[in-house]
Amino acid sequence: MSLDGAFLHCIVSEMHSKNLIGARVDKIHQPSRDEIIMTLRTFGGAEKVLMSAESMSARVCLTTQAPENPRQPPMFCMLMRKTLGGGRLTGISQDGLERIVNFDFECTNEIGDLCECRVAAEIMGKYSNIILMTKKDGVWRVVDSIKRVTDDVSSVRRVLPNIVYELPPREKRLNLLDFDPAQLSALTENPDGRLAKALMGMFEGISPIFARECAYSAARDADALVSDLGTDRLEKLAFFLGRAKEHIEKLDGCTMVSDKSGKPKDFCFVPIEQYGAEMVETRYDTPSRLVDRFFGDRAAADRVKQRSGDLLKTIMTVYERLSRKIETQKQELRDCARKEQARLMGDILSANLWRCEKGMSELTAEDYVNGGEVTIKLDVRLTPAQNAQKFYSEYKKLDTAEKLLTKFIAQGEKELAYIDSVFDAASRVGSGAGSESAIYEIKQELISSGYIRSAKTEREAKAPKAAPPLKFRSSDGFEILVGRNNIQNDKLTLKTARPDDMWLHTQNIPGSHVIIRAEGADTIPDSTIVEAAQLAATCSKGRNGTKIPVDYTLARFVKKPGGAKPGMVIFVNNKTILVDPSEELYERLAVK
Repeated sequence: MSLDGAFLHCIVSEMHSKNLIGARVDKIHQPSRDEIIMTLRTFGGAEKVLMSAESMSARVCLTTQAPENPRQPPMFCMLMRKTLGGGRLTGISQDGLERIVNFDFECTNEIGDLCECRVAAEIMGKYSNIILMTKKDGVWRVVDSIKRVTDDVSSVRRVLPNIVYELPPREKRLNLLDFDPAQLSALTENPDGRLAKALMGMFEGISPIFARECAYSAARDADALVSDLGTDRLEKLAFFLGRAKEHIEKLDGCTMVSDKSGKPKDFCFVPIEQYGAEMVETRYDTPSRLVDRFFGDRAAADRVKQRSGDLLKTIMTVYERLSRKIETQKQELRDCARKEQARLMGDILSANLWRCEKGMSELTAEDYVNGGEVTIKLDVRLTPAQNAQKFYSEYKKLDTAEKLLTKFIAQGEKELAYIDSVFDAASRVGSGAGSESAIYEIKQELISSGYIRSAKTEREAKAPKAAPPLKFRSSDGFEILVGRNNIQNDKLTLKTARPDDMWLHTQNIPGSHVIIRAEGADTIPDSTIVEAAQLAATCSKGRNGTKIPVDYTLARFVKKPGGAKPGMVIFVNNKTILVDPSEELYERLAVK
């Protein structure tokens, strides 16, 4: 990964330059399952240290982000607060260029005695971890970790409470900070191998992109072989490694490369030339700012995904339960089709009572409806009249069941459509501001509708501030509002919208309510209506399709039937337009 030991050394140096040693632990938050943000209070102000053990974005850096935190802190977060709260940071260290950063603290335990604590942030891909330790009898013991490692997970190294902390296995390699040009002679041991791979095997704490940059600097080819090295190229390689060492020691900025669309692809602590004009290079003055930018959007999306994951599973469980219930009712409704046969048997039996006697097991008589003869099974314990009444009772029972089942199935399909709309809203929760409150509102909607129960901890926790609707500005300058969920859809359509505002919604497809604010204009331009329709299609279940039908009408023609589920409305005087969803338009018109 790009966040190698050398880049971590730059980040540790940056933290030292910020005079964090001696800072007090002010706040500790755990915005997602594998992420900790610690606020340290210094004489010059507050600094936030972010530690992430998420396999695809593991990192340690200073951050300026303020992600939304869960309403109920996770257990590891509460343990960190209890152990480190009010403690003083006494050291930040890294063993060579190993991808482990240690934060040492002087804290006060439960009985008021001073004790030494350490947080080790291990940045090792899928094995990344954040481990809280305390020193007892000169030995570091694990208090707990954000990921517990048992024998089932790893047979090499366990990470569990109250065991002695052990460093992960480490290969014996050279430290780039102690680089000596004479060390490069060892490269000739495998002349047929790739130079970049050989350098990674020789030096600890360097990433593939840096190793390829070394090869490119020496041979103008990132895929050069060791055998391609001559005396002059070996000298170029030694010069580049020496300059890289100076970059690390002087903290001389860092570089990120992005593709033509602006998507970050890689980064390094030295300028990157191997991609030529294929990539766009951006320089950053501090490594933390680069790492925050590189991983920020992805981490934010991961946080929301984790928080909404359980909600989506709950909604799917409700959806599947309703689907099974409706299918069972439909099968029962199909069984009701034999009601006419039961009535016919009763009629035939009534017409032939004179031929029947109690104790008969069957009667063969003429079928005056379908023609021919029919054999009717009889209950030997009942009289002929009672047998006829039994068939009529069965007919009435099936007739009543048919009417009720038809009603229940219609209600169930409406509920299914409603749950589908809730699932769509939950799956579209963004990663920006308001995501936590959006998830909370959707969950409260399901609780108020009786589909799920609220836990005691949720009832006691403080509700997050409600997020406003999504705001956009059309090319013609009209404000467009988009609801985030069904509760907000109702508020937007029935309370916020004025009678002359335009209302839009995808036709027979779950999605957001969209309002175009007329703002006193006599008419709303067609171009604005088209753009709003594209936003409605983008914020709907049909966002991956084409030619999505969108209904639009004035807000005065939209009503909510009594007893309707949240987000469910009826409307008249509408027109329909076919549009294609557009993420590009969504980003371009959004009001940040």
